[in-house]
Amino acid sequence: MLVNSDVSELSMQEAASELLVLHPTKNKIVECGISVDGTWQRRGYSSMNGCVAALSVDTGKVVDIEIMSSYCPTCRKISKMPRSIQSETFAADHVCHSNFQGSALKMEVVGATRIFQRSIVKRGLKSAHYYGDGDTKGLISVKDTYGKDSVTKYECIGHVQKRVGARLRKLKSKNKNMSGKGKLTDSFIDRLQNYYGIAVRSNVGNLSGLQQNVIAALLHCTSSVEKPMHGQCPIGKDSWCYYQQALSCGKKPNEKYKGL
Repeated sequence: MLVNSDVSELSMQEAASELLVLHPTKNKIVECGISVDGTWQRRGYSSMNGCVAALSVDTGKVVDIEIMSSYCPTCRKISKMPRSIQSETFAADHVCHSNFQGSALKMEVVGATRIFQRSIVKRGLKSAHYYGDGDTKGLISVKDTYGKDSVTKYECIGHVQKRVGARLRKLKSKNKNMSGKGKLTDSFIDRLQNYYGIAVRSNVGNLSGLQQNVIAALLHCTSSVEKPMHGQCPIGKDSWCYYQQALSCGKKPNEKYKGL
């Protein structure tokens, strides 16, 4: 176990040093972007053991981890022993394996906080760009690590895209009159979700373009032969809209779907 720990620590130190080579600075502190995510030994929120990892956005390599446990087998054994000088000595001498108190749900937040707080001293990294999922708790815990609002969060487009599908499916399950043929089916939700992802990826940094493309995607998916609605779709041969692609090539558009 100690060998594994030493090897992983050396690997993470080398990963951090690699960033200094990529982004050399005079003070040898690199401002970088990291992706933070957590995992647990068991599914759900009952796990006593978890791990949070920080990966470099530049290299994809792990630069730090925080392993947490709210369980210590020795402490559990001591709690069942009758109180005596022997048990108290045993308790005082043992090395506790528990380094976290609280619910498993909070492990990711606590782990991220610990990693950010030691990033400069331990790794020479100023993790000013935080890439995470939609959970804002992690950002709140680290955003002032290097000064007020010194950490900026960036969201994974894939997570955003999946949330759109999840929200639509939840809406459909709550409103039975919205599901069924000609309504909000799973296949239709998949199409909307995919087009939403395309809209976001093709308009990074362009809010008005993103808004237009999201609306265009909805109209595109509800279009039909009788009522084509592709006026707001991107034009040109490289458009994701088959209708606009056909027009740009001088061909007659062929509606592929019946719409809603």
